[in-house]
Amino acid sequence: MRLLISLLTCCLPIPALAHPHVFIDTGLEFIVDDAGNLTHVRVTWAYDELYSLFELEDRKLDQDGDGLLSESEQAFLAGFDAQWLEGYNGDLVLWSEGRIVPLSGPAEPTATTENGRIVSTHLRAVEGAPVAASALSAKAFDETYYTAYEVTRPVTVTGNISCNIEKIVPDIDGQLAQMRAFLLTLDADYDLEENDIPLVGEDFATEIRVSCPST
Repeated sequence: MRLLISLLTCCLPIPALAHPHVFIDTGLEFIVDDAGNLTHVRVTWAYDELYSLFELEDRKLDQDGDGLLSESEQAFLAGFDAQWLEGYNGDLVLWSEGRIVPLSGPAEPTATTENGRIVSTHLRAVEGAPVAASALSAKAFDETYYTAYEVTRPVTVTGNISCNIEKIVPDIDGQLAQMRAFLLTLDADYDLEENDIPLVGEDFATEIRVSCPST
């Protein structure tokens, strides 16, 4: 994926289109109650090595450079990425039967390191009416594509129920072809920053489908 992103970036007039600056490997845990309703989603973010290095250095953590954090350092780092502005969706959209499921802000944040990479988690509660876990769809993406998410970490369902999980990978080649075709329609002096910059993040997002039998 990162190679494809690099190819995409080199084909675009900079700063014409947004391109990723941060890469995050993502994992999702869907928590289902005994009634078969989704109650929470736990999100895992594993940041790329360069971003992790900058964050650790800026916060003066891992001073011995062994890529490991002490318990006190983990407690200090926990929640560093959970201070969200109002209206921010956490770069996660969840649907049930075609409708967006409202989720709370982040709770129970944790942070640690794995091989020098920061790995954080947070928990989000389903808000409003109960949501049956019979047909769920989720995508992790930043619509501006400043951050690129890949669902490479585990996707699981927790609860006394057996569910089917399906991962639908986007057609990267097709999306790249459409982007190149779009660029060819523009004049050389066209300024996308002063016009509508295409929000391409969702186009490159993997879709996760969860289907749990009704109880």
